[in-house]
Amino acid sequence: MAKSSSPISGIAERYAGSLFELAVQSNAIAAVEEDLASFERLLASSPDLNRLLMSPVFSADEQFKAVSAISDRAGITGLVGNFLRVVARNRRLFAVPSMITAFRRIAADHRGEVAAEVTSAHALSVDQQADLQAALKAVTGKDAAIAVTVDPSLLGGLVVKIGSRQIDTSLKTKLNSLKLALKEVG
Repeated sequence: MAKSSSPISGIAERYAGSLFELAVQSNAIAAVEEDLASFERLLASSPDLNRLLMSPVFSADEQFKAVSAISDRAGITGLVGNFLRVVARNRRLFAVPSMITAFRRIAADHRGEVAAEVTSAHALSVDQQADLQAALKAVTGKDAAIAVTVDPSLLGGLVVKIGSRQIDTSLKTKLNSLKLALKEVG
């Protein structure tokens, strides 16, 4: 798999790798993944939390206090709670989404799985997720750990990212392609 050489991906890989080592030592990989997923859901639902993570205006101390309070209130304690505090102290909160993605990939590799990020126009049922996992196993030869996000702007279909590969079967993309084709004809 090709790795990005951007500074953010390097930071994310190092922090995720360290968190993974601690999770292995504590036999808490699944618990860490769940806490990271909880924090990711908080990020998705709060523009203010996103602003806190991304803005250089907030001091490390302000970020530390805010992340501590948010983590405690959300029940994100233990390794992930401490991890988020360390990241805040080190002024690396901007890279947390990439760290979560990197941790998922490392954990999936550890289990012999391939990590897949799936975006769909609507929530997938349990049967649809099982069918998708079976299709991804047929393509990759490995079990697939999927993380599903919902984006209604896709209108229909899926966007599946596995490593550096992306499969886009969304209706939005097909309509945009059709729109471009019609512009070329007319």
